[in-house]
Amino acid sequence: MKKLINDPDDVVDEMLDGMLAAYPDRLRRLPDTQVLVRDDAPVGGKVALVTGGGSGHEPTHAGYIGDGMLDGAAAGGVFSSPTADEFEALIDACDAGDGVLAIIKNYEGDVMNFETAIELAEMEGVEVDSVVVDDDVAVEDSLYTSGRRGVCGTILVHKAAGAKAAQGADLSEVTRVAEKVIDSVGTMGTALTSCVTPEKGEPTFDLGDDEIELGIGIHGEPGTERTEMMSADEITDALTERVLDDLDLDPGQEVLTIVNGMGGTPQMELFVVNRRLQELLGERDLETWDAWVGDYMTSLDMAGASVTVCAVDDELKELFGAPADTPALTRTQ
Repeated sequence: MKKLINDPDDVVDEMLDGMLAAYPDRLRRLPDTQVLVRDDAPVGGKVALVTGGGSGHEPTHAGYIGDGMLDGAAAGGVFSSPTADEFEALIDACDAGDGVLAIIKNYEGDVMNFETAIELAEMEGVEVDSVVVDDDVAVEDSLYTSGRRGVCGTILVHKAAGAKAAQGADLSEVTRVAEKVIDSVGTMGTALTSCVTPEKGEPTFDLGDDEIELGIGIHGEPGTERTEMMSADEITDALTERVLDDLDLDPGQEVLTIVNGMGGTPQMELFVVNRRLQELLGERDLETWDAWVGDYMTSLDMAGASVTVCAVDDELKELFGAPADTPALTRTQ
């Protein structure tokens, strides 16, 4: 497989250096770590938001560092968690004395290492809350998780909690908003092809030329079923109906939707999916407040997409619509 890399062992370091070269006035790297933080961190007068996880999901995680979203993010190896030491350095660098919220996707390595880092930070007097995002409705337990996986809905947690923190809310309020989004969001994805990790240089799982995997995980974990290739509308129906059945929303409910590319899918195809998604919402008497289409949380070069639906009320609409200025997501008012 052809890839734009040098040594696979250096790909994460070189990616982070490239991000710094692109955004020298926004980001800085903690010495001897794979941690990126806001250039002005720690930012006084607000709760700090931190996250992290394996690389290969770009623009997640560091792409969302900036005004209105994250204060910092730790990057692990490809599809592997950062260490507890890296997470602790991240928390320490971002804490300005108003508390820190750690947003953790539900993968065992991320949860375990973040929990250890939080314990160490608390021993140093840092006030830290944490939330675990588990929006994947497809699989209850997987190769990486106990319970549901954390996937693209995590971006909405970053957005709403980041906006709340930017308003000057205290740690308990920022945590409440994060948990509110987690309780309101569901996601399911599909893979048309496997991804190829830099270290392996070949597909991480076998998928026939006329096969797709429904409910795939962002590391290539097995989904709910492997089936013959279907049309875009049939795939969108399968994903959306599973998400909506899980959320069990009342008619008239307003929602924010995301059609997220897995890294190897053209925008053309994502918009085709969004077309059918919006039709399905109308058939269920649900009202789309906002619709996002693009690559928000990828799986290297996997061809495929995920559908996210989040129920919104006046509070969440204000927070999702609030200003944000990050490399990967910008909102203006």
